[in-house]
Amino acid sequence: MNNQKRMTLNEIAINRLINQQISNPKLKTPQEVLEWMGAIQAQDYAMSKLAIGIRLPNNAFDKQIEDDLNNGKIIRTHLLRPTWHLVSADDVRWMMQLSAPNLNKSVASMNRSLGLDETVLKKSNSLIRKLLEKNEILTREEIMNELNKKGIATNDLRASHIMFRAETEMIVCNGERVGKQLTYALSDRKVPAAKPLQKDEALARLAEKYIQSRSPVTIKDFVWWSGLNVSDAKKAFEMVKSKFISSIIENEEYWTNETDNLKTNKDDSVYFLPAFDELIISYKDRTATIEAENQAKAFTKNGIFYPTIIYNGKVIGTWKKVSKGNETEILPSFFSSLTESQKKKYKTAETKLKLFYE
Repeated sequence: MNNQKRMTLNEIAINRLINQQISNPKLKTPQEVLEWMGAIQAQDYAMSKLAIGIRLPNNAFDKQIEDDLNNGKIIRTHLLRPTWHLVSADDVRWMMQLSAPNLNKSVASMNRSLGLDETVLKKSNSLIRKLLEKNEILTREEIMNELNKKGIATNDLRASHIMFRAETEMIVCNGERVGKQLTYALSDRKVPAAKPLQKDEALARLAEKYIQSRSPVTIKDFVWWSGLNVSDAKKAFEMVKSKFISSIIENEEYWTNETDNLKTNKDDSVYFLPAFDELIISYKDRTATIEAENQAKAFTKNGIFYPTIIYNGKVIGTWKKVSKGNETEILPSFFSSLTESQKKKYKTAETKLKLFYE
């Protein structure tokens, strides 16, 4: 085991801010952010773009990230835990290869109850591929209409599960958005070909990306975030542990970057985080960032994570965006009154947030 050192919960919170590229970000493009982070949760499409924007020092605009989604530098698909994620086009194939068995296992029971056996899913996959070979992009409704014509039922939850399987087999990924409508495209047209990785190599790569971008972390955190079983998660950490340092915090083993112990334990800036941001959702235990008494205000028991406001590594409130004509208004809800210093920091952060939406 590596040399051990001790850290406080406050140091955990500040180091996570820095490693997640929220405090003093050093990356230059949306794709670089995703290559560093591995993946960013993205069932809330608009908020997932903000999650990239806050991790760039050059005040990236919503449109810049949208363009990268449209041109294929960024892919939106189901990965890791069975939910939407943004991922670099250069990483999506090996990450899907690693994730797909667990993803498909997680929905197998529901597929059976919906009558989606392997014969039906193979037929639907074949039809979807042919449709997208003839059309650059299609909405889900357009795809389902064609499947219905071929006798494949798509009512109830079947449409979602049919497209989920098409994603995990790398037949489809996100296409270019048309107005406000999301579309699908053929993965082979949009995602670069890549040599498959052996499972151990993929495990190690995923663990390294996770630890470097989110440390300090525990194996429990990694199991939660990755969707891997405990055995594979432990194996992944074992393969990369020589690159990191083991730390004991409140009798729990954390893994940190070599430079974590050199970082400050204070950050008096204010940051606006989107809903489902990785600073909160990446960890099984979130008490370093959200006080226990405030957790119910930041996320619900059924997995809804609200946009939050951070100060000195801690969540101090939540926020909403309201559009009034061509103007963007931010409505905060703080857990307690702000100091004069915090109010000034808040105004600076609010101005930066509004710029993202211009």
